[in-house]
Amino acid sequence: MNKPIYYFALLAISFMLQLSENRLYAQQTPLFAEYNYNPYLINTAYAGLAPSTEVSLGNSGFFNQMEGSPRNFSLSLHTPLNRGKVGLGAGFIRDEIGVTTSTNAFATYSYKIFFDTKKNRPYWQVYTPNSLSFAITGGIQQYQDNLLELGITNDPNFAQNINASIPTIGLGILLNPADIHVGFSAPNILGDTLASDDNLDLSNAYYGYLGYRFYSNIFEEIMIKPNITVKYENGAPLQVDFNIAMSYKNRFELGTGYRTNSSINLLAGIYIFKNIRAIYNYNLAFNNNPLGNTHGIIVSYLFGEGYHRD
Repeated sequence: MNKPIYYFALLAISFMLQLSENRLYAQQTPLFAEYNYNPYLINTAYAGLAPSTEVSLGNSGFFNQMEGSPRNFSLSLHTPLNRGKVGLGAGFIRDEIGVTTSTNAFATYSYKIFFDTKKNRPYWQVYTPNSLSFAITGGIQQYQDNLLELGITNDPNFAQNINASIPTIGLGILLNPADIHVGFSAPNILGDTLASDDNLDLSNAYYGYLGYRFYSNIFEEIMIKPNITVKYENGAPLQVDFNIAMSYKNRFELGTGYRTNSSINLLAGIYIFKNIRAIYNYNLAFNNNPLGNTHGIIVSYLFGEGYHRD
């Protein structure tokens, strides 16, 4: 590993350790179970990193039996331009929990700096090598809190519903050489500053991401991918995901993970006709989590040569 990449990785680890010292509590924005298979959702610097246009459709929580449990729907598209140096993307996310609904629509511009270093990797890996990507995102969030449905009386905080439009600006950075990837992102650095309703009080979410790709000439057809994702939000408990997945020639994947004080994640995926990837995720809750277990699925289509090579 060369020195710039080494220092960048140390910075990521330091950032995560500093966040772990904060233990504040409040409602959090979602941390998507499928982010490893659609990282554009939490770090838009990924826009244009695939070799061709990629479209992803995902949902989670829609099979939950408990009324008011979290539900999420997402749709995203991103594509490379100008020999991969530029990426454009767009996304739509809708989250529901209890009486609260949040809908986000946004568009992204990313720019990449490529390095001259080269490194061996499996011939079947779909990958844009050795790049540092920066992204800026603009969008609009529609936030609804139907507080009157709760039936709470004699409390002015629940005397009326909240319906606000919130302009958003997001930033992202992603270092992506052959074996390691490190990223930071802030999907909405403005928070509720420009919200149309003064009664709204939303905090910003910040994400840190560190992952590695293990492979060797002996087991060239198998790749092991451990990663850590940290989400920090002022007024909420620090949330950390530890995940590991195994990919066989981009034909199928198996993985598991642990989300701090919350759940165990299980996933299985299959690649169909080279261009289609389907990932099923099961979030197994524990510690008497009242929200229960959650099923999720994400389906992606990669144009051009698709996800795997013969």
